[in-house]
Amino acid sequence: MDLRPLGRSGLSVSPLCFGGNVFGWTADEGTSFALLDRFVEAGFNFVDTADVYSRWVPGHRGGESEAVIGRWLKARPGHRDRIVLATKVGMDMGEGRKGLAPDSIAGAVEDSLRRLQTDRIDLYQSHTDDPETPIEETLRAYERLIRDGKVRAIGASNYAAARLREALDVAARAGLPRYECLQPEYSLAERGAYEAELEPLCRQEGLGVISYFSLAAGFLTGKYREAGAAAGRAREARVAPYLNPRGFAFLEELDAVAAEHGATPAQVALAWLIARPGLTAPIASATSVGQLDELIAGARLALAPAALARLEAASRGSLRS
Repeated sequence: MDLRPLGRSGLSVSPLCFGGNVFGWTADEGTSFALLDRFVEAGFNFVDTADVYSRWVPGHRGGESEAVIGRWLKARPGHRDRIVLATKVGMDMGEGRKGLAPDSIAGAVEDSLRRLQTDRIDLYQSHTDDPETPIEETLRAYERLIRDGKVRAIGASNYAAARLREALDVAARAGLPRYECLQPEYSLAERGAYEAELEPLCRQEGLGVISYFSLAAGFLTGKYREAGAAAGRAREARVAPYLNPRGFAFLEELDAVAAEHGATPAQVALAWLIARPGLTAPIASATSVGQLDELIAGARLALAPAALARLEAASRGSLRS
């Protein structure tokens, strides 16, 4: 496995990151363990989760995904050193637990470490911007965690370019740890927001980039091919905006490229991201070992230059209606 540097963090990660949002939600514990086992056995090492996963599920409180990963690590002695473990802080966990104030971070990291059953988090990410807390205060909180060995590197998710630029400037001016990684929404179906301002900034500053919704919540797998096809599904609200004439036309192009490479649409969509300059690793989830094997094959797929150009031309901006 050819590993890639994650910004200037010193961490090296596989070109595919497993998205742990499904653990304890659409993948039960036994399935989650099997998925993590297969992922590591295949030579991949990057797992991403968040403290808030999966608070949106009725009856869940948040922390379910981290707890599943923690129990897997406990049941697999030695596996902690085989993975780069990423989680996030800052989303609303209820009872006033949200944001990036130092006290909030200090409490949240202890909760995450306990659920994950580990002494360190490799990549700790601000899940969303907190305009109410001065950036320097947030970075100083992270500095303490890095000094104490509880966190190795920090990253940002869902940050606008101007705020990410400001955070990098504050870190440089105050001699504080900087965000080494950005986690934006980015895929063949949703390109405009990232490419317009965030991509140039990340490449200029040498930040790692790990994209979420890399398969556009399942749209780029090709399983939704008519209006209303996602009705009643867990990700209906995310997929529905792509179910329009432009989206369907793009799926036809994706099908053609996939057929030329003996691959599936999902594999082509992942391979395009992995080939994108400046992108470290797309994040993708699976709820069965068969689905995961498809993703693994996509991470190993090399697209012909002509295919990359066709996909580039057909997918500019956003496919949303």
